[in-house]
Amino acid sequence: MYGPSGGGYIPLRVHERGDISMPPIGVIIKETRYEFLTASVIPVLLGGAVVYAETGRLDWPLFLLTLAGAACLHIGTNIANDYFDHLSENDPLNVKYVRPFTGGSRLIQEGRISPRAVFVLSLVFFAAGIAIGIVLTALRGPVILLFGAAGLLSGYFYTAPPVRFAHRGLGEGIVGINFGVLIGIGTYYVQTGGVSAAALVSSIPLALLVTAIIVINEFQDSEADARVGKRTLVVRLGLRRSVYLYAAISFAAYVPIVAGVASGLFPPLVLVALGTAPLVVGSFMRARRFYDTPGGLAPANAAAIACHALTGILMAGGFLLGS
Repeated sequence: MYGPSGGGYIPLRVHERGDISMPPIGVIIKETRYEFLTASVIPVLLGGAVVYAETGRLDWPLFLLTLAGAACLHIGTNIANDYFDHLSENDPLNVKYVRPFTGGSRLIQEGRISPRAVFVLSLVFFAAGIAIGIVLTALRGPVILLFGAAGLLSGYFYTAPPVRFAHRGLGEGIVGINFGVLIGIGTYYVQTGGVSAAALVSSIPLALLVTAIIVINEFQDSEADARVGKRTLVVRLGLRRSVYLYAAISFAAYVPIVAGVASGLFPPLVLVALGTAPLVVGSFMRARRFYDTPGGLAPANAAAIACHALTGILMAGGFLLGS
C-alpha cells in the first residue's frame, strides 16, 4: 500500500495487500468512479432515442437491462484499471493527478481498500454485466454476445497484461469504439434486431467526444505513464502537440451531426447539439495555455466531460422532439 508523504509515498497498513475484505459502502461507491458513468449511460440514452424516433416505440425492460449492463461493464473496467495501474506502479508514481479526472480513484494508495479487494470488486461488476448479457442474449439472440464480449475483453485488457491496450497507444481508440459505436448500435440492436444508418452515424460524435475525454485526462498522468511504459497518445506526441490532437478529435465530433442532418438521416432539430461547440473552444484555449499545469488544466478536463454529456443529451432530444 502507498500513501502520500510530501512528494512521495510511504507504506500504509490500513488494508494488507492480500486482504479481500470489503471496506464501507462509501468507499466502494467512490471506487466505482461513478462520476464518469455518463460515458456509458449517455450513449444508451441516445441509442434509445434513435430507436424511438424511427419506430415510435421503446421496450423499456430491454432498455433498462441494456443500461444496467453497460454501466456494470463500465464500472468493472474502471475498477480493474485502478487495480492494474496500481500493480504497474503507475498510480503510486503519479503525483500530478487532479481529482476526480486523473490518477485513478487513489483509494488503494490511501490505504482505504486493498488491491485484492479492488480486483475482486471488478470481477463482481464484470460478472453482473455478463449475467445481464446472458439475459439479453436469451431474449434477443446470440449477436448480443458479440457486443458484450467485445466490451468485456477490451475493458478488462485496457491496462491488464498481456494486452494492455492503453500501454500500446490503442486505449483511446478502444474507448471511443466501445463507449460510442458499440454501445450506441448495441442499444439499437437490442430493441430492433438490426442496425440502421442513423444509429451508426449518431454514435460517432459520442465516440469522438469520449476519446477526447481520454486524451485530455492523459495530460496530468503523462509523466507517470511514461515512467511505467504506458505509451499513451499523449506520451507519444508530447503535451504541446497533444493539445491540437484533443481539439481535432473534439471538433470532428460535429461533422457527423451536420452530415446526418444534411443527408436526411437525422431530424434537423439534432443540430441543436452544435450548441456545445463553445465548450470545445474554451477547453482548447485552456489546454493551450495550461497544458503543463495540472491544476490549471482541470477546467478543460471538466469541459470535455460536460461537452460529451450535453452533446449526447441534446442529440437525443433532437431525435425525440424532431421526429
